[in-house]
Amino acid sequence: MLSEVMPLQMPVDDAVARLLLARAAEAHRLAAWILRDPVGAEDVVQEAALVAWSRRASLRNASSAEAWFNRIVVNACRDELRRRARRRRLPQLEPTADAPSDDFAVRDEIDRSVARLTPDEQVVLGLRFGRDLTIPQIAAQMGLPEGTVKSRLHHALEHVRVALAAERRAEELQR
Repeated sequence: MLSEVMPLQMPVDDAVARLLLARAAEAHRLAAWILRDPVGAEDVVQEAALVAWSRRASLRNASSAEAWFNRIVVNACRDELRRRARRRRLPQLEPTADAPSDDFAVRDEIDRSVARLTPDEQVVLGLRFGRDLTIPQIAAQMGLPEGTVKSRLHHALEHVRVALAAERRAEELQR
């Protein structure tokens, strides 16, 4: 698969251009899952592609090109999450009349819970559940020990559980 994107004889510029085109859709899915925002994911993937293009000379091995680009995407997502945390929050829009209210409410609860996580926890959740990667694959993508990935994943899931439970208790008290 990757040999089709980056043949060994191809100049680096052509190989990176093909890689970016081939991986754009997957990068967008990953970024959308991490950010919980498909529109913001478009900006992040575009930024990641620009970073990858500007750093194309640092790609030394064609077999690691996919991981190299994924790490750039993950880092761009982390940066965006940090920027968002510094910005003032705007009120959420109400669901439209044609949206199923139960599905929207559950998704909204999960989105709010995930948004409360640290950027590193959001990235680990995105790689685990958005890309369906294993612990060793996440560790390789992020350049972390497997134990650290397991710990972050455990804490992230526990934080989501606690946030969801607290939100549901608060809703019950309002009723």
